[in-house]
Amino acid sequence: MIGISGKNNEEMILMLKKILKSNISILFFILWCPVFINGQAAPDFSILTDKAFQKLYQNPEECISYSQSLLMSDKNIEHKVILRNIISQAYALQGNYVQSVSISNQKEDDDKKGNFSHFIQLFDDYNLADQYQNLGLYGQSKKIIAGILKDPELLKSNNPKERMVIAKLFQLQGINAGIDRNYNAALLNIDKSDSYLNNNNEENRIIKWENMIFRSAFLMPQNKLEESKKLLDEVIQDIEKHGNNAFISAFAYESMSRYYFLKGDYNEAVKQLEKGFSEIENLPYNDLKIIFYELFARSYLALNNDEKYYYYNNLYTDLKAKLDSNKKEGIQYIVKLLETYHHKNLEFQEQHKEKLFSTTGIVILILIAGMIAYFLSESSRSRHLKKQLDFFEKLKIKEDPISLEVEMLKDETAKENKSQEKDPSKISKEKEEEILQKLKDWEKSDNYLNKNMSLAILSAQTGINTKYLSEVINNNKGKNFNGYINELRIDHIARLLKTDPAYLNYKVSYLAEYAGFSSHGAFTNVFKSITGMSPNTYIQEIIKNKN
Repeated sequence: MIGISGKNNEEMILMLKKILKSNISILFFILWCPVFINGQAAPDFSILTDKAFQKLYQNPEECISYSQSLLMSDKNIEHKVILRNIISQAYALQGNYVQSVSISNQKEDDDKKGNFSHFIQLFDDYNLADQYQNLGLYGQSKKIIAGILKDPELLKSNNPKERMVIAKLFQLQGINAGIDRNYNAALLNIDKSDSYLNNNNEENRIIKWENMIFRSAFLMPQNKLEESKKLLDEVIQDIEKHGNNAFISAFAYESMSRYYFLKGDYNEAVKQLEKGFSEIENLPYNDLKIIFYELFARSYLALNNDEKYYYYNNLYTDLKAKLDSNKKEGIQYIVKLLETYHHKNLEFQEQHKEKLFSTTGIVILILIAGMIAYFLSESSRSRHLKKQLDFFEKLKIKEDPISLEVEMLKDETAKENKSQEKDPSKISKEKEEEILQKLKDWEKSDNYLNKNMSLAILSAQTGINTKYLSEVINNNKGKNFNGYINELRIDHIARLLKTDPAYLNYKVSYLAEYAGFSSHGAFTNVFKSITGMSPNTYIQEIIKNKN
């Protein structure tokens, strides 16, 4: 019995050891299982944001929905800042600028403590520069970016997230330079942007595609058309290979249509537009659609297809009115935010806003009444002839660098004489020169062609107080704000008619719309008051001289 009991005991001990060993394995598995499950269920944030960025170029509504779901579940401040920027860009592509500004400027309680990481501060500054550019405030965008890129240590960064932001900043600065027609600087900035990119993810690849398209766009005005087309062929082929990038694909075809338009092949320009538009026709990319409508109208006008010209021009006009209104609200919204958080950045006070708009309205009414009275008194042919001679002489001076320099010296002398006559308590000479330089830089942007241009918007775009603006324009330009804007518009149209034969075929109504005038009649009257002849007479003169 004892032997039997001992044997049984040994068997029981062995069995207990096996059970214990098995339980330890099970216990170990239970303890580590959540780690493995979490590792699989929670992918890296960079993968999630890369997917969100992809959706930005596939469907902005899906991008917003997906990014907002991530935003609600993520508590990391840095992650929230990045996601808000992606959502903001999606709203901007839809043409909803107010919502775009609103979402990008939302702050969590933790955001307000000031304990920002270096990356968050950098990304916030980039975000503001991006917002300014979306709203057409290119001068402010350029100023912010230049300040950021002054930091030599930042430019040496090896942090992938910081390098991505630097690449986007150089891209934005390239676009700003292109708007100012400084194409060499634009290309240089695009090259710098590329130097911070790699092919590690979709975001890098998409920014590279955008840079190729922007580079081709900056080469076209420099008459490097074949080099530009080669880039577009390459990027279109690469985009199609990867598939499902509706926005970037449409953007590439839109640029290709510009190439064919410059070559005078208007039928092929239309075909390229149709290819691009088919990518986004059922998607809410209103910020890009308005460009397609304008290019369709321009191409069909060149083809003398009045029916399709009016169809697309009406689509363009309706959408432009809607987007301009939203953009105007966006500018007012961002100015209000800057009054609250960045008082030093803009000399703009909310309490004066209504007063400024009402004053501007009164001034415009007075100007319209003044112009009507002036046109009625313009009966003498000799005065018209003198205006014609003066206008052609002015165009000649602008085209001749030496004559332009002499004219500028004359202007400087006249300004000095005027400044001696002015009340010195109003504005200092240094401030006046600074404002004149800002106006000179602003004139390069063609923003004066905007139909809704007002003194308040010019103030926001240049960062100059409206009172100073009005005083400097009156004292140095020899005319009031409306006269100043109208002269810039007429000079621009007259120069296009003289240098680009395609515009000689356009109807006066299209030229009026393009120049930012509210009607054909207003354009004709202002054109005649400045040049001494009607637009049709001016066009005939140019055709006759060319023949």
